[in-house]
Amino acid sequence: MTLERGTLLHKRYRIVEILGQGGMGSVYRAVDENLGVDIALKENLFTTDEYSRQFRLEAVILANLRHPNLPRVSDHFVVGEQGQYLVMDYIEGEDLRQRMERVGTIGEDEVISIGAAMSDALSYLHSRKPPILHRDLKPGNVKITPDGHIFLVDFGLAKVVQGSQATTTGARAMTPGYSPPEQYGTARTDPRTDVYSLGATLYAALTGIIPEDGLARAMDNAQLTPLRKRNPKISKRLATVIEKAMAIDPAERYQTADEFQRALLASKSKTQQLTGNYVVAPPPPEAEGDAPPPDKPKSRPPAGGPPYPAEDNGEDKPFNPQKKKRKSGCFPRFLLLLLLIAAAYLTWNFMPGAREQVDAWMSSLRGVTSTQRATDSLPPSELPIATSTVTSEPTATFTPSATATPDFTPTPTFTFTPAPTPRGGGLGQFAFASDRSGIPQIYIASIEEGNPVVITNMPDGACQPAWSPDGTRLVFTSPCASRDATFANSALYIINADGSGLSPLLAESGGDFDASWSPDGTHIAFASWRTGRPSIFSYDLATSEVTLLFESTGVFMEAHSPVWSPFNNQILYVIRKFEIYEIWSMTDTGKGQTQLVYSGGDYYNLDPAWAPDGKFILFSQRSVGPSTIWLMQFVMEERQLDDGSRLNIGPTPIESVEFSPDGFWLIFETIADNNRDIYIMNLDGATVTRLTIDPGMDFDPAWRPLPSP
Repeated sequence: MTLERGTLLHKRYRIVEILGQGGMGSVYRAVDENLGVDIALKENLFTTDEYSRQFRLEAVILANLRHPNLPRVSDHFVVGEQGQYLVMDYIEGEDLRQRMERVGTIGEDEVISIGAAMSDALSYLHSRKPPILHRDLKPGNVKITPDGHIFLVDFGLAKVVQGSQATTTGARAMTPGYSPPEQYGTARTDPRTDVYSLGATLYAALTGIIPEDGLARAMDNAQLTPLRKRNPKISKRLATVIEKAMAIDPAERYQTADEFQRALLASKSKTQQLTGNYVVAPPPPEAEGDAPPPDKPKSRPPAGGPPYPAEDNGEDKPFNPQKKKRKSGCFPRFLLLLLLIAAAYLTWNFMPGAREQVDAWMSSLRGVTSTQRATDSLPPSELPIATSTVTSEPTATFTPSATATPDFTPTPTFTFTPAPTPRGGGLGQFAFASDRSGIPQIYIASIEEGNPVVITNMPDGACQPAWSPDGTRLVFTSPCASRDATFANSALYIINADGSGLSPLLAESGGDFDASWSPDGTHIAFASWRTGRPSIFSYDLATSEVTLLFESTGVFMEAHSPVWSPFNNQILYVIRKFEIYEIWSMTDTGKGQTQLVYSGGDYYNLDPAWAPDGKFILFSQRSVGPSTIWLMQFVMEERQLDDGSRLNIGPTPIESVEFSPDGFWLIFETIADNNRDIYIMNLDGATVTRLTIDPGMDFDPAWRPLPSP
C-alpha cells in the first residue's frame, strides 16, 4: 500500500512525497528527522525470507559504494510484513527524461559528457569484488543536479556476480527499448548488458525516440533505425560508437564500460581532452525536482489517418510531443451539439425520469450501448472533452441486504493433471465465457488439450470470470446476455473451480460487473452502477464492506475495467468521457488518480493488463470507426503521460489480454474466419496457438494461477 504523506517510518524518516512507482514498490522523498536532511526512501514490497535476504545483501553492498556519480546508501530496515526500505541520498534536480521533455533532443557534447560520467559509474560498479551490474540504465535513472553534476540512481535491479553464480537483489526485469535481448530470458548478463543500456539511453537522448526493442531485434521482428536517419546532425563517428554499444551479440559490443567511454570521448576533437568530473548545463530553477503530474487529462489526437505510419513499428515515440490541432469540423454543427449537451444536462437534473430517457437517446445517437466493446463500429465524435471532478477521499459504504441464491446444479468435477511444466505456468488451465450453448456460461479448459467443461448454469447467462489468486475460485458476472451487455442489472457471484459452492458476492446487487481479485486475496475491485453511472468500488472479503474508489460524475462519464497491480498497491481502470476512452491509475484506496495514456476523439484505449513484474502494462487501442485493434504497451516505471507503443505481434484484433502466471505468455480473444475464439502467444508473438474452435462466441479468457501450497 502506498505510504501517505506524513507517515513516520523507523521512528526517524517522515514521508514528504512520492517520487515514483515501479513494479516492486515506490520511491519516496522523506526527511531524516534525526539529521534534518532530505533522503530518498526506496521501498521493496516483497517480504519473503529470500527477498529479505537479498535486500539485506543489496543494502550492505551498496552502503560500501563510494563514487562521485553514485548516491550514498546510509540505512536499511524492514517494517514487519509491510515492506523493506533502503535509505539513500536524495539527489535534487531533473532526470534525463525530464530534460529531454523540456529541451527536446540533447546536443552531442552534453550526451558525450553524460555517457562518460555514466561509464565511470558503471566501471566502478563492475570492478567491485564481487562485481555489481546495474541492469536498469535508462533516462529516468540518470539524474542531473542543480550544479550540473550527473548521478546514476536506482539500484532496484542490481545484480551481484559471485563466481559463476549471480545474486539478483531485485526482480529480474527489463525496460523495453533499453534492455538487451539477454536480459529477457535466462541468458547470462554481464557488464556488456549495462553497456547496451547506456548506448540505448544515449541513442534516445540524441534522437528523442526510444530505440527498437532488443528482443524484437534479436527475433528479426525489428531492426535498429540508424541514429543519423533520425537525427542527421549527429556525427558519423558518434553514431557508429553508440550503435556498436547496442549490438545484439554481446561479443560485438564494447566489452567494458571503460572501452565505451574512450570511444565516446574520442568521437569528437572537443571532448578528447575531457577527463574526470564530467558536468553538463544545470537545469533551470523551475525544472528542478521531479516534474509534477499534469493538472488535468490531456488529449493528443493525430492529424489524421492511422495512429502510426505504415512503415512505423510503433516504438518511435518522441519524448517531447507537440500538440496537434484537432480537426475543426463544421462550427454550426459543433454549436448544435453543445446546445444538445446543455439541454441534456438540464433535462437530466430537472425532469423526472430524465436519466433513463437520456441514456436511451445517447444509445440511439451512437447506435451502440453505452459500454460497447471496441470490436463494434462507433461513429466519430466531435463532442468536447468533458471535465470531471474526481473524489479523492472515498468514503461511501454500503450495507448489503439478503437476496436469494439462484438455483444451480453443479456439473461433474473438472479434473486435469498438468504436465510437469505447462505453458504459462500455473495449472495449465484457463476459464472463459462462451455462448456455444445459446447463452453465455463459464467454462474451464486445458491449455494443452482443450476439452472445455462448463461450470455454471445461470438462467440469464454468465461471463467475465476472474480467478482468486490461489486458483481455487472464480468471481463472475450474471446476468450476462451477451459479450456487449451493459450489466445495469447484473450482480457478482463466486463459485469453486469444480462448479460447486455458488453464492452471490454481495447480498445486494447494484449493477456490478468487471470484477478483479486483489493479489493478496483480501479485496475484489469491480465496476458498478450503484451511483447512477458506472464507477469503481472495492469489496473487503473479511468485513463485507463496499467502498467507493472512483465516482463517475456527469451524464456522459463511465468508469470500468479495474485491474490490480501485482503488488496490491495500485489499480488501473478505464474512464469513458463522451466517446473518449482513457486509461487511468490510482492507489488501492482511490487516491492519486492519474491519467496514463493519451486519448482523444480518434482513439479508444481499453482493456488494460498489468505485467506480473509490474514494469509495464498492455492495452488495446483502436481508431474511431471500422478498424483493427492494436496491442499497445505502456512503461509504468516512467509514470509519464504518454501515447504508449504499438506492438506489432500476433494476430489482429487482440482484445481482453491477460498474462500467464509465469509472465511469459499472453491469452487473448481474437476473430478468425468470422468467429471469436481464444488464443495464446508468447511475448514476442513468435508462437500463436488457437485454444478454442467452437462456432460459438468465446471471450473473456482468464489464465488459472497455481494454487497456494
